[in-house]
Amino acid sequence: MPADEAERTLLACCGSHHWARRIAAHRPYPDLDALLAASDEAAYDLTPAAVAEALACEPLTLLPDGAYSAAHMALSAAHAAYESRFGHVFVICLDDTPPEESPDLVLTEISSRLANDPDKELTLTAEELRRLTRGRLTRSIRGAGNGAVLRP
Repeated sequence: MPADEAERTLLACCGSHHWARRIAAHRPYPDLDALLAASDEAAYDLTPAAVAEALACEPLTLLPDGAYSAAHMALSAAHAAYESRFGHVFVICLDDTPPEESPDLVLTEISSRLANDPDKELTLTAEELRRLTRGRLTRSIRGAGNGAVLRP
């Protein structure tokens, strides 16, 4: 896969161009663990501007279909309050959370994190973004079945 195509594929995992270029430039990775380690390292090195770029690509955390409309309203209000306070979307990695528990967790976490100062919240946000990226990379590689992102 050419580097520009690898970067486009990687941008679907994390919206930071700096992160995607760095991961693509260091191919090949011998296995998924090596790719995830490189991803983590690159994520830890993201500047606030690169985090903001990645966050601009993140969708809002949604409730599953069938959730009560009151829950949707509460989540919309919580997202609005969070964005007003911090200037970016709320992100949380729900990969290890059963779907039936995610609505409560999302609402609880948004409410809890609204009390954070901006610097602490940026640190937490960057960590959640790193966790989201790991999950997306893993699913992308396993879904491709051929390690396409691992090879130049």
